Parts: sequence; structure tokens; C-alpha cells
Amino acid sequence: MSEVLGLAEKLTRVYLKIRDEKAKLSAEYKEKEASLNQQMDKVKTALLDYCKEQGVESVKTSEGLFYRSVKTRYWTSDWEQMHKFVLEHEVPEFMEKRLNQANVKTFLEENPDIVPKGLNVDSEYTISVRKKS
Repeated sequence: MSEVLGLAEKLTRVYLKIRDEKAKLSAEYKEKEASLNQQMDKVKTALLDYCKEQGVESVKTSEGLFYRSVKTRYWTSDWEQMHKFVLEHEVPEFMEKRLNQANVKTFLEENPDIVPKGLNVDSEYTISVRKKS
């Protein structure tokens, strides 16, 4: 039994070491990426200003091509009204096809005899590892 426990301790130690190294690398990456994103945003702003000042939509240079385009995003600040609108105008395509995992889980736990047709469920064991406190 001691060998088995020793193996479990070793695996736990190795797992924690790998996870800590991943976290360190991830933090370093995110920091560097944030800095690069700030630099790119400044350059993008300068390129947008250039297009506006020159009255052009695209520019071809010896280094490459850049162009501006309009990016539009839509969102709602009133989900209740949006839901009514979607139903009233029969536009379910306004919504993305995905389920809220926590809400579905809660519903199924509270209503074990009701299962929506077409609902797929996949459960698997996972491992969580914590440092000794």
C-alpha cells in the first residue's frame, strides 16, 4: 500500500509542478501579448487616421496592403424585450445555438422526469489537484 501511496504523492507533485510552470508561462505570454496588442492598436489607429486624412479605403505599399472596413457588433441591454422581439418577429436566428450549461444542469436536477428531445449529455471523470494547505 505504501508504494501505491508513494506513486500517488509523486504523481500529485509532478502534476502541480507542471501546472505551476504552465501558469508561469501563461502569465508571461499574456503580459507580452498585452504589450504587443497595445503597440498594434496604436499602429491601427495611425493607419485608420491615414485612410481618413487621405480619403482612401485601402493603401498598397512595398511592405503590404492595408484597408479599412466597417465592423458592426450587435448586443442587447434588455434581454426580456429582445426575447419578446425574437418571438414576435419569428427570428430565432438572432440567437446563437448553444445551451447555458449551468442552467440546463439545474433544470435537469430540479426536473428529473423532464428531458428535452434532442438533448445530448456527455459526462466524464476529470481530475482536480490542489496544493497541500
